[in-house]
Amino acid sequence: MKKIALVLFFSVFIGLAYADTLYLKNGRKITGVVKSENDRVVELEVCRGIVKFNKSEIEKIERAAAEEVEVMRMKWEESAAASQERIVQQQEKIEKAPRRVDFSREGRGITLDVLLNKKIEASLVLDTGASVVVLRKGMAGKLGIDLDKVRPDAKLTVADGRQVDAKHIILKSVKVQGVEAENVDAALMMEEVGDVSFADGLLGMSFLSRFNFKIDNQEKELVLEKL
Repeated sequence: MKKIALVLFFSVFIGLAYADTLYLKNGRKITGVVKSENDRVVELEVCRGIVKFNKSEIEKIERAAAEEVEVMRMKWEESAAASQERIVQQQEKIEKAPRRVDFSREGRGITLDVLLNKKIEASLVLDTGASVVVLRKGMAGKLGIDLDKVRPDAKLTVADGRQVDAKHIILKSVKVQGVEAENVDAALMMEEVGDVSFADGLLGMSFLSRFNFKIDNQEKELVLEKL
């Protein structure tokens, strides 16, 4: 019974907590915590901001007890945390919303403009049969990779059936018209291929598997929904 009474008392104490209150000569009333004060200016802390008032603007100041100020600060922290959580949830909702990406058709392939590592532009052909993003040898220089200093660690089969050496790399970012995936597996070819329909490479499943995706051939759009 005593425990219940204590809880009820604490709840009442919280409900009755007040901060410092400034009564202005124009009739306004501002609550917060007086941060500093001199003969000319009063600085009032309001949540996570500071508002300055000239003493000439103020009719009177009602000051809260130290315990009440502490409770007010706790409420501010709770409010700020709740607000941040709402922002994060809203951002996640925006990021997961389906995005429609325009594409063009060159030959038999769907070609997309892609930004690699946030700065390197490339044209990649959508290929759901490719397990990873594949890049032609000519992209090595743009990526800052000296192929003479690396050894092949993968084999790729190209359209004519040949197998070519490749180097496994991790792309820090692959972005298609604002839709981005980070740390994407890719294979960089270490020899040239003659297939010009290949563009700069293939946009394979190491990117696409991060999304629910649908190809809308009628509208020429790729619909991507983040998992």
